[in-house]
Amino acid sequence: MKAAVCREFGAPLVIEDVQLAPPGPGEVQVRMQATAICHSDITYAEGGWGGTLPAVYGHEGAGIVETVGAGVTNVSVGQHVVVTLIRSCGRCHGCITGKPVTCDATFPLDEHSPLTDARGHEIVHGLRCGAFAEQCVVHESQLVAVPDDIAFSVASLLACGVITGFGAVTNTAKVEPGSHVVVFGTGGVGLNAVQGAHISGARTVIAIDIADNKLEAATTFGATHVINSSTQNVVDKVRELTDGRGADYVFVTVGVKTAFDQSYALLAKSGSVVLVGMPANGVMSEIDPGTLAAYSQNILGSKMGGSRIAVDIPNLVALYQQGRVKLDELVSGTYPLEQINEAMSSVKRGEALRNVIVF
Repeated sequence: MKAAVCREFGAPLVIEDVQLAPPGPGEVQVRMQATAICHSDITYAEGGWGGTLPAVYGHEGAGIVETVGAGVTNVSVGQHVVVTLIRSCGRCHGCITGKPVTCDATFPLDEHSPLTDARGHEIVHGLRCGAFAEQCVVHESQLVAVPDDIAFSVASLLACGVITGFGAVTNTAKVEPGSHVVVFGTGGVGLNAVQGAHISGARTVIAIDIADNKLEAATTFGATHVINSSTQNVVDKVRELTDGRGADYVFVTVGVKTAFDQSYALLAKSGSVVLVGMPANGVMSEIDPGTLAAYSQNILGSKMGGSRIAVDIPNLVALYQQGRVKLDELVSGTYPLEQINEAMSSVKRGEALRNVIVF
């Protein structure tokens, strides 16, 4: 099997002889058709979150079910599926309270990677998917079947970027109609927070970035106003656009310290900052707890948009089919696996909304 393997932190190498173990009970083998590149893949590949090498990353995928293990009931051979990193048991506290992203169960795939090199040495199953490869093995809970007529490049986006941004708005924050919303970052996750706020009926949706091309894209996804933080005073501008009150919700979709630090100053009384972006290890942000307490403000964490993939992905597919959610417009470019380093570099330079590896 061909896969993009990181043998040292930095650029992955495309290797032909990676071995994949067959699926065990409750597991599924998928032949990958498309895998989008998320900033999380880049952060891991560059050592920002530590980890063990060698590793195959990639977690935002779509493909065709090839083989199912014993007891698998939710997908069948030949189905088109979205492959996510959300692995859930359905029985722990997180799962039974409707928060499968916080599942604390340990699975066989957590203990032993299905990936090995030609000598039989284990390769890390990166982000629980290892989707920068021609095939992957995942737990059945990580898969959702999608209609055959949806392009794989589009379906792959539903695995992370879309559910994370959209879900942060609709699941974590539960944005109310008439609200003032600010979104830091207008990449793949941020644009989905923008369109989630728009669909939720926000009165004002303010997108903040340093790239004018991304801010222009944000207006097509529902932003009512845009701010280039490299040339404008963000706090003053947000106050101006919200009649001096501030934002009811501020979504930080980038892992940038300045964005975290600045977000609290944008809040209205009773407002909420929603932390979505994942910075590298060691990045810290300071808050004024007295102000938060006095103004009844909130800080919310949002992992993968608090998604219940069996519910949220079919809902997003329906909204896409109705023309209410944009997905095609998120794909900036497609690349073969052999050009994964070029695709990742383009994302890192801020040129792309989502680049997609196609197999």
